[in-house]
Formats: sequence, structure tokens, C-alpha cells
Amino acid sequence: QVHLVESGGGLVQPGGSLRLSCATSEDRFSFYSMGWDRQAPGKERELVAFITSGGIVYYSDSVKGRFTIARDNDKKTATLQMNALNGGDTAVHYCYAHDHQFDKRYWAQGTQVTVSP
Repeated sequence: QVHLVESGGGLVQPGGSLRLSCATSEDRFSFYSMGWDRQAPGKERELVAFITSGGIVYYSDSVKGRFTIARDNDKKTATLQMNALNGGDTAVHYCYAHDHQFDKRYWAQGTQVTVSP
């Protein structure tokens, strides 16, 4: 089992920023796609962003232009920089690693992002 450690959630005011991190000790990190889902109470779980092993990035329309996903293969860490946060971003955020060789996806424990005055 791939163990992912996620951190960086918290409470911020509208317009503020947070940076989420997701790290592993797995030697295969550089081969994984890394990304985040999020789920707000009463809403569907949705894909936020991901980055492939080759560095190609994707964002949902709701976060495009505000969020930036990146990876550091030496540190075996992915980051999600979240700027210009608004109330619609309030959700539990779940980092994942996807191993395409085995078509397996692994999830971190989740971290709460709350945007409130």
C-alpha cells in the first residue's frame, strides 16, 4: 500500500491563500500522476487538479487561474497552491497518487479547507 501524507489545510478568509502538500516515501513517485479531489457537504466529490509524471497539468474550470499544481520528484512531494480562495472552495481535499503501471489509485487522509470571513 502506498502511504500518502497530506498537509496544509486550514481556515482562511476570502481572497486568501493556502498551499496543500502531499508526500510519500515510495521510490516509484516519479512515475505516478498526482492530484486532488475535493468534497463539500451535500455536494458531489469532484476532481480539482492533477499533474502527470511528465509534468502535464489539468484543472477544473472552477479553479483554473487560481490554483497551481506542481511536483518535486526529488522530495517525492506534490503541492497545490490555492489563491483567491472563496466560499465555494470550502471542502475536504483528498490527495491521490495514481500508478498507471498497475492502474492503482491511492488516497491520502484528507484535509479540511475552510474559507470564511
